[in-house]
Amino acid sequence: MAKTGRDKNTKNKAKHSKLMAQKKNKKKAEEVLRKERLKAIINKAKEEK
Repeated sequence: MAKTGRDKNTKNKAKHSKLMAQKKNKKKAEEVLRKERLKAIINKAKEEK
């Protein structure tokens, strides 16, 4: 017979998905920021020449 009541494991799965999404978004944001900083440094070096 099937269990009655709340579905098993859905709360933990949702929490894990949320945390993993946060981690991915943070990684992407850091990557974009790094690229912007690099571009700024390159542009500054070009202007000095």
